[in-house]
Amino acid sequence: MIPRTAASTLLALARQYPVVTVTGPRQSGKTTLCRVAFPDKAYVNLEQPDVRAFARDDPRGFLRGYPGGAILDEFQRAPELPSYLQPLVDEDAAPGRFILTGSEQFEVLNRVSQSLAGRTGLLKLLPFSIEEMVGHFAVAPAERLIHSGFYPRIHDRGLDPTQALGDYLATYVQRDLRMLVNIGALSAFERFVRLAAARCGQVLNLSALGANAGVTHTTARKWLR
Repeated sequence: MIPRTAASTLLALARQYPVVTVTGPRQSGKTTLCRVAFPDKAYVNLEQPDVRAFARDDPRGFLRGYPGGAILDEFQRAPELPSYLQPLVDEDAAPGRFILTGSEQFEVLNRVSQSLAGRTGLLKLLPFSIEEMVGHFAVAPAERLIHSGFYPRIHDRGLDPTQALGDYLATYVQRDLRMLVNIGALSAFERFVRLAAARCGQVLNLSALGANAGVTHTTARKWLR
């Protein structure tokens, strides 16, 4: 694993709070970071259908299986879990009991703010920084980094950035975005995202952006948010 500069912050938060919530984009390295930082802690992947069903149908029984705590990966897939975690950590506030990771940041933070306020430390993990990449992957020329981006899998697996990032966008639009907001015309939204990317560094003109994407400026403002 490439050492992450966020590791020290993660460990510090785990010494202070009974729960630590790690958010960030998909494939930014949240799972790897947490499993390396807490190698002795049970790991639970809530993307697995049977595990997710257990956590949703019987959250108390599910959590009883981890009296010493656990890493709950993609915990927003079982959205009621934070409400059941609250009394557990109130009874036993030992630091670092549960480590939660979630990719859908708006939904994750909404759940946390409702149920775990004051009980969890928050850490946002972004993809690689240049500092983290130095000595492990090529960081020059700058044009190469602009083209490839900083997602760990692209560099670790030597993936074609065009293919990998295209697949990433398609997955995000088709899956995660639909869970967050009601997007009727996905093709229009994909076009909107590409147009917004092309305007990076320019003064924002929602009317022009919306017109080019075929939506109103009100919709453009909503989608940009």
